[in-house]
Amino acid sequence: MNPALHRARALRIEASLAKLTAADWEIRIEAAMLAGTHWANYALHRHGVSPDAEDIVHTSMLVVNTLRKYAIVEADLLRDLGEIEELRPLYVRGDVPGGVKAADRAVDLLLAIRARAERTP
Repeated sequence: MNPALHRARALRIEASLAKLTAADWEIRIEAAMLAGTHWANYALHRHGVSPDAEDIVHTSMLVVNTLRKYAIVEADLLRDLGEIEELRPLYVRGDVPGGVKAADRAVDLLLAIRARAERTP
């Protein structure tokens, strides 16, 4: 997928995310992860470190050398995306208390990811 499509999808997901309430914490975490992944792909494609045909789905699924290559140009972005991904098993698939706070954190991380991605040359 090319950067423009990733950006458009991230913005569409963020528009849906904005309609949710605190009670929708599970889907807020999911939406933050999905939009964040689109922003990450947007940035990596714009940096030229990943071709349009090579999109990340989850940072945890990347081969170590590929993750290291991407981290050279977007370490903070990938760290934040990884943090959102770590929330999913605990709060979306699990039953750990504090889902609303976790969703707020996921959305804050998404905002940071978007800000960094949009600064990509």
